[in-house]
Amino acid sequence: MTKAFASQGDMSDKKISFTQLGEGLYAFTAEGDPNTGVIIGDDSVMIVEAQATPRLARKVIDCVRSVTDKPISHLVLTHYHAVRVLGASAYGAREIIMSDTARAMVVERGQEDWDSEFGRFPRLFQGHEEIPGLTWPTTTFSESMTVYLGNRRVDIMHLGRAHTAGDAVVWVPDQEVMFTGDIVEYHSACYCGDGHFGDWGDTLMNIAAYEPKAIAPGRGDALMGEDMVTAAIASTADFVRSTYKPVARVVARGGSLKEAWDAVRAECDPKFASYAIYEHCLPFNVGRAYDEARGIDTPRIWTAARDQKMWADMQG
Repeated sequence: MTKAFASQGDMSDKKISFTQLGEGLYAFTAEGDPNTGVIIGDDSVMIVEAQATPRLARKVIDCVRSVTDKPISHLVLTHYHAVRVLGASAYGAREIIMSDTARAMVVERGQEDWDSEFGRFPRLFQGHEEIPGLTWPTTTFSESMTVYLGNRRVDIMHLGRAHTAGDAVVWVPDQEVMFTGDIVEYHSACYCGDGHFGDWGDTLMNIAAYEPKAIAPGRGDALMGEDMVTAAIASTADFVRSTYKPVARVVARGGSLKEAWDAVRAECDPKFASYAIYEHCLPFNVGRAYDEARGIDTPRIWTAARDQKMWADMQG
């Protein structure tokens, strides 16, 4: 039987959890689906990550309304990927925040990414008819910016390239809690198709230097306590390293993309095959690692046609 590409065969509903990370701080998680963060200030609410569609965003809003009736004023998007940003219109936030680099990536490849991801994640894009178009920020920053939700300080920062070139993290210093987007994952594969393997480890160390008491990762359960935070950062670093090194060895000897695929499977399957979206991510991760090992610094733009050709090549 032919294996389904990416997540085309995953149509089962996921159980939603809404976990308190600290005072007025929550993580919306769903068994390896994209997570969303909630930060409640004195007078309003900040959302971190929009979800893929307005339909999914309304599930987040329902959870928010179970703990506060304050208006949603700010939406932070940690990067440009369609599954993170296209539900933005549901929140009605007056400010939508991205890094300068993330906005530039919407300009460069936002539509292509939407088209590609639409084919990879049919379940997440149910209700896509409501999406009004690409999501654009109202506010951008270069290295960092601070938002005050009343007296609550929220720092939004670029700590280095990792999952994409423009990744942002959100730090709430009064509770020492961080929302990392897809830089950190927990029992979920890292999607590295637009990533920077050589920088990812340093960016994880920059996150660890804050010594967060809790983290809302990009996917997987909320990370509560320093032990869980430390373990997730270490596991993420191991995943990235274990994906790249076998590919680099194949490239060094002039090997093919199919050989790189086989080498990563041999290295990563024993450790990570049970992780959420592992099979989904694998071809994109190998493709990007193969490019980076050959000196291609800027990830090539994924399109639906490129997705399918790569998948065919890797199946041999």
